Amino acid sequence: MKTAIAERIEDKLYQNRYLVDAGRPHITVRPHRSPSLNLLALTRVCPAKCYELNETGQVDVTADGCMECGTCRVLCEVNGDVEWSYPRGGFGVLFKFG
Repeated sequence: MKTAIAERIEDKLYQNRYLVDAGRPHITVRPHRSPSLNLLALTRVCPAKCYELNETGQVDVTADGCMECGTCRVLCEVNGDVEWSYPRGGFGVLFKFG
C-alpha cells in the first residue's frame, strides 16, 4: 500500500537560500494612497509571501526570500505598482535543487 506524503510549500522553500543585498532591494512598491486590486492580489498569490498589507492599509514588500518567479511582474509592473529588477550578481535566491 502506498502512503501519500504531503509536503508543504514552506518546507520546500526552506531548503533554498537567499543572499540579501543590504540596502539594495530588487523589488520596490511605488507609493500609493490605496492599493490597487493587483497589489492586494499579490498579498495572496506571491509564493514566497513577500507582500503584506501593513497597519496603515499600504502594501509593503520584503524582498528577502523572493524566489524571482515573476508573479509580481505579471500582475503589477505594467500598471506601475511595482518596480522590479534582477538582483546584483551573487545576490538573490540560491535554489538548492537547480
